[in-house]
Order: sequence, then C-alpha cells, then structure tokens
Amino acid sequence: MNGNEALPERESMEFDVVIVGAGPAGLAAAIRLKQLDPDLSVVVLEKAAEVGIHILSGCVLDPSALDELLPEWREEETPIRQKVTKDRFYFYGPQGRVRLPTFAMPKIMDNEGNYVVSLGLVCKWLAEKAEALGVEIYPGFAAAELLFDESNAVIGVATGDMGIGRDGEPGPAYQRGMALFGKYVFLGEGVRGSLAKQAIHAYGLSDDREPGKFGIGIKELWEIDPKKAVPGLVQHSFGWPLDMKTGGGSFLYHLEGNQVYVGFVVHLNYENPYLSPFEEFQRYKTHPDIAELLAGGKRLAYGARAITEGGWQSVPKLVFPGGALIGCSAGFVNVPRIKGVHNAMASGMQAAQAAVAAIREGRSRDRLHDYENGWRQSSIGRDLKPVRNVKPLWSRYGTALGVALGAFDMWCNQLLGNFSFFGTLKHGKPDYAATKPAAECRVIDYPKPDGVLTFDRLSSVFLSNTNHEEDQPVHLKVKDMELQKRSEHDVYAGLSQRYCPAGVYEWREESGEPRFVINAQNCVHCKTCDIKDPNQNITWVPPQGGEGPVYQTM
Repeated sequence: MNGNEALPERESMEFDVVIVGAGPAGLAAAIRLKQLDPDLSVVVLEKAAEVGIHILSGCVLDPSALDELLPEWREEETPIRQKVTKDRFYFYGPQGRVRLPTFAMPKIMDNEGNYVVSLGLVCKWLAEKAEALGVEIYPGFAAAELLFDESNAVIGVATGDMGIGRDGEPGPAYQRGMALFGKYVFLGEGVRGSLAKQAIHAYGLSDDREPGKFGIGIKELWEIDPKKAVPGLVQHSFGWPLDMKTGGGSFLYHLEGNQVYVGFVVHLNYENPYLSPFEEFQRYKTHPDIAELLAGGKRLAYGARAITEGGWQSVPKLVFPGGALIGCSAGFVNVPRIKGVHNAMASGMQAAQAAVAAIREGRSRDRLHDYENGWRQSSIGRDLKPVRNVKPLWSRYGTALGVALGAFDMWCNQLLGNFSFFGTLKHGKPDYAATKPAAECRVIDYPKPDGVLTFDRLSSVFLSNTNHEEDQPVHLKVKDMELQKRSEHDVYAGLSQRYCPAGVYEWREESGEPRFVINAQNCVHCKTCDIKDPNQNITWVPPQGGEGPVYQTM
C-alpha cells in the first residue's frame, strides 16, 4: 500500500459514552455513569497495555471523592492501606534544614485522614470495579484522533493505526484503527493529553483564561533499612538545591514494607536553559537528610511526568459540542497540597452526572453546561479557589517571599471566606516563554552520578521498564527542524537535552554540524517537551500499541 491508495474503512462501535484514559478521572466517570444508569453503554480506552502501568503520581490520596463514589471501600480489600501518620514541612539549605511548624499551616494543607498509595494500583482496582458494573475497558488502544460531524461536534474518537513503519508507510502487519462513536466523549488523558490539546485549540476553550502552568515531577521508589522506615510519614520541602528564583520542591512518602517514594518537582517556568530537573533531583538526594535515609537502600523504580499547576485561573472551559475535559486534562491539581486525584475523580463524577441527565432528556453531542457551570461551586472549586494565588506569588516573588505571601494568602482565604487582599492574580506568560537565551544565563556544572545514590538518565529509564518498537513513526513530532537548530540549539543551548528526564533528545556534532537526535524509544510519556520547548515546535502524540513505561507500583 502506498500513499496514493485509499485507506481501508475503519470498523466502528457505538456507545453512549466514550472515555479516553483509564486514570482516576476516567474510571470514576465510568463507575458513576453505570451507578446512575446501568443500561448505559460505556467504554474506556487506555493507551497502556494494562490499566495503571502508565500512571505516576506522588501519591498522597485525599479520599473525599472516593468516599462519595464508593462509600463502602474501607470495608473491602484495597490497595489503599497506609494512612498518613506524620506530616512534616522543611526549608532546605545545602547542609541543614528548618522545620516549619505544622500548626502554622492552613487547614487545607493538613494530611490527616489521607493515605500514601500507589496510584497505579488504585487505578487497577478502580478498573475492576468499573468492569464489574459492565464498563468495557480496552487497554493497549490509544485514542489518536477526534471524529467530528458536519456541524463540528465531536462524535467519537479513532484509535491509532497499527503496523505503520518508521517511514510512515503501512507494513505487512498493518491494521486500521477503530472508530468508537458516542453521544458524549470524555477526555481524561492526563496532563497535556494530545486529544485534549486538540479540543482546547479547536473550540477556543482556553480563551479568556490564564495560560496553563506546569511542573515536572520526577520520582523514585526505594527500599530502605527497616530501622529508618516510618510508615505513613509524609514530608515536603522547598529550597535547596533550587535557587530562590526557581520554583519547586520535594516529596518523601513512607509506605509499608520499608519502601519510600522520593520525588522532586521543578516548575517549568524556570528561566535558565542550563537547568536540568533530573540533575536537580539527583543533587537533592545528596542532602545529608536524604542521603542518610537512603544509605544502604536500593532503588527499585523510576518515572517522570508533567503536572498541571495553573489551578483556578487556568482551567479551560470544560465542555465542547459532544464532549468534556476531565481530570488533569482540565488541570485540577492543587499545587501547594501537591494533590489532584480527588479533584480528578470528582470531575469525572460531575461530568457523568451531567451526561446522564442529558441522555435522559434525549440529548446528545451538545455541550454539558451543567458540568461547566457547576464545578467552581463544587468540592473542586472549594479546593482550588483558596490556593489560587500561591503559584503566581511564588513565580513573581521567588521562593522565600513568595511562599511566605502564599501562606498568608491561604490563611486569609481560610479565615475570611475566600477573600484575598491580592484578589485573583494572573500567571502571566506561559512556561515556554519564560526561558531566557543561554547567553544571559550561567552554565550549571552538575556532578557525575555515583551509581549508588545518584544515577544517570539511561539507568533510570531502564528501571521504568520503558519500551517502544523502533520500527514505527517517531511519536515526538518536530514541526520545523531548521527552527530547532536555529533557536533551540543556537539560542537556548539545546535545552531539550536537559529538560527531558529520559535522554530522549540529543544534539550530536556530525561533520562539524549539530544534528538533532530523537531517541523516542526512551520516552516515558512525561510530555515536558510539548510544554517547555521555547518555540512550541515539538508535539507529543501517543505511540503505536500499548508501549511506553511499565510502572508497577508508582
């Protein structure tokens, strides 16, 4: 088959609701749809080969949305077992620390009643619940295309074609993707989902909103000396190794079984193109506190993903003709709490309720205005509005003053009924526009990894179990290679080599000229490149099949 031959017709299936993404939002939506109307036909598409293996989060779970969705869950056998027992906040310097008193924290920051969990395992459990109610879940099928009718309403999605060679031509194992049509389509792909990005652009959903803001979270799972384990300890820090102009911080969550999640977040509005979030994370582990904790331990797993940080001001319009954005595709993470799962689940449930009401009225493929009009007055809005100024204050005034002002503002919102002396601040420019030319910045000399406490990218990617078939089109699309060389390389010193936590991008000298190399097989699907590239010249799309990382307990 060549490019001039017509593609075969897609096989198709009809459903009441098509859900893209088997994360907490998509699965909560599916469960609530079947709870409200068992006769509805509901399908969930998941790009990973198994539910949960592409899921990565901190994760300290606020169970409030789960309590609403499955009130009896505490009486069952679940992967939600480790209650938070201790809560600590630190400001780190290079050698020391200052502990911030918990009583001085606004109530919204309290982790009492929360759980340290593997979100991947939680999603597997939720998928079992959904299937028991009659939801169809298709893992290994990435939704690659929105389907529209003549009125420009979304009528479904198409899964990606399989068996396309690296040259873009169908191979001997070629198989056309399938079309799945629905009365409504929910996009719950997580941060910077490819279809959500298309829908936001096509329908102007971010018009009159502040730009989306993001961070990159990098995480490792360690097994530590049992004498050092404190099951249920939740620890957050900010400060070193980042400078006072660069936003970010760490998390350290103790699980059962002498295991601990060690993670680091860097806000992607950082200015210096020489900064490497991955290397900052490695430096963080050399702090005396962390080095002592991990000494004698073993690193078990590694992963990375982008995080939405825009919050209240940046949430786009949630509905479009024929569908809705849910979960992190909409951007419901509470940045100071470093939590979003509860809001993701709540958004899925709210969208489900709006869809069931519409279908009962005989409607389809219109806008679910009840969902759009209700979220700011719901539990999601009550969670996000009091913290709406924390991120812009941090970005504007730096870590020391910005964090202090953010805490003051949260207290004002708590005591004065969401009143802020700052009003509602704007975020300003998007993250990619924050990067300064390399000529204006200092080079950062990172130490070499020791292979015991600190590691390189490739050994880390190995622990993520990432795999992509090499004979397929590169799923990281560069629009203009000449622009990449002229700007990303010449002006910004090839920052893609540093912002990527998986060694996907390289600039190699060949015959005296730099060449941009994309090692797509290393990609852990964090989507940082789609966000941070200074020209928005790189677009992430799903690869073929169910490929990517295989996170077991992340």
